[in-house]
Amino acid sequence: MVSTSAPDENELAEDSDLYEHHRFVVDPGQGLLRIDKYLGYKLEKTSRNRIQKAIETQSVQVNGKAVKSNYRVKPLDIITLVFAHPPHENMLLPQEMALDIIYEDEDLLVVNKQAGLVVHPGHGNYSGTLVNGLLWHLQQLPTSKHPLANKQDELRPGLVHRIDKDTSGVMVIAKNEYAMTHLAKQFFERTIDRNYIALVWGDIEEENGTINAAIDRDKKERKGMAVYLDDPDAKPAITHYTVIERLRFVSLVRCKLETGRTHQIRVHMKHIGHPLFNDPIYGGTRILKGVDTAKYKQFVQNCFTYLPGQALHASTLGFEHPVSGKRLVFETPLPESFQNLLDKWKTYIQVLNH
Repeated sequence: MVSTSAPDENELAEDSDLYEHHRFVVDPGQGLLRIDKYLGYKLEKTSRNRIQKAIETQSVQVNGKAVKSNYRVKPLDIITLVFAHPPHENMLLPQEMALDIIYEDEDLLVVNKQAGLVVHPGHGNYSGTLVNGLLWHLQQLPTSKHPLANKQDELRPGLVHRIDKDTSGVMVIAKNEYAMTHLAKQFFERTIDRNYIALVWGDIEEENGTINAAIDRDKKERKGMAVYLDDPDAKPAITHYTVIERLRFVSLVRCKLETGRTHQIRVHMKHIGHPLFNDPIYGGTRILKGVDTAKYKQFVQNCFTYLPGQALHASTLGFEHPVSGKRLVFETPLPESFQNLLDKWKTYIQVLNH
């Protein structure tokens, strides 16, 4: 069945919305003061514990360099700070569900999210989300405290990035504030490796390429996003792509994200004339390429039923562990439904060629 429902506000929230980014220029008359106290005055609603965690993860920098808590600010110092937004406690209700957890330790866990699962509770989706299931899972774990944690830290799922409801694939979730802050900094600074597999309409001319096109909310259709090349308010977005396999009327591509804008791959591929197959928002549910026969049209309609939405899978995620510093890389295979869709296309093309 082709999904035509509009995305909720969760799906239109990009990764950068999960981070707080502050910049302060110290007043010329400011006396010497420890930076943790200075930030405590500047960020009155932020706990001292959160500020300390940000400093520990080198997320607080002065004049471009990380500092320790005892650093004393000086007039005209430029201070920048990045940390993750805390979860919305009133929306976190534990629910038992089967989760595909592919890695877990005291600081984080990595899951393979199935297509059709909303990531975070929000308008229209107050239960049955990934976060609801994660909270249940964490509550079932033996009580333990990480050596970097304190009494204010509790086990809780901390989102530092998102993937769309109907996109499947690998996600990392922080289990404490230290990990949240450290991972948020990596996403903010674009040191995370993220690769996706997508099936798109058409035969892409180039073997590989880069799409550098700013994205903002669609001014004509507010339920989606769009490319705006000359709009100063649009946010920079960069996607690198490589063709994996050509299936005559569709192409299988690998996309590497350099930025994390809302629907970035979906918007960028539409921008270059190759919408994602079965994408209900960006034109992928129409038959855009192929032969004008009833048999072919029925074949494509059958293919649409294999997935709940766009043919997109988050296949690879690489990042630095927040405590050990070790580089971790996780890969997830295509879901069975996605693979079955590809097999169906391959079989059809073989028959067509003969």
